[in-house]
Amino acid sequence: MFVFIGYASAHGSTQSIAERIATRLAEHGHRTDAADVGQDRDVTGYEAFVIGSAVHRQAWLKEAVDFLDVHRGSLQDRPVWLFSVGMPAALRGPWRRWARKEEAVLSAKLRGSIQPRDHHLFSGVYRREHTNLAGHLIGRVMGVRYGDYRDWRDVDAWADGIDRRLKADTISRPRRT
Repeated sequence: MFVFIGYASAHGSTQSIAERIATRLAEHGHRTDAADVGQDRDVTGYEAFVIGSAVHRQAWLKEAVDFLDVHRGSLQDRPVWLFSVGMPAALRGPWRRWARKEEAVLSAKLRGSIQPRDHHLFSGVYRREHTNLAGHLIGRVMGVRYGDYRDWRDVDAWADGIDRRLKADTISRPRRT
């Protein structure tokens, strides 16, 4: 199956996760194309979509939301998976529990524009240079720790699940004559 893996990345974490998903799906025999959703493109040739965005203030980046809106017609009749990259793993204590609820908030917002097979929240990389002084001070109060929180096993497992669903869809879909 030909799968488009699109991403909107602020500092590179979302891009690296999208590229890992593309590589994993290719290892399973799918043709993949990973690219920034901010670039104009014709999506008519793709048979499935995996779209992801960095999360800022519990919302996807504008270019990712715009991609879903512009291509809504194509996305409605093909399998779609969505992923978000936030920072729940960088938080401590009650803030971490609060951040884990972010996935439900994002899923609810995104399901209004498209009906994905699944939505998954990953953690990304958070460095001091990714924020301004106010963000740094708020982060200290919240117990934020800088670092690389990408969980590649989680990314691979999620991509493997997409592969299984795509293969099941292919088997169950009647052949056109």
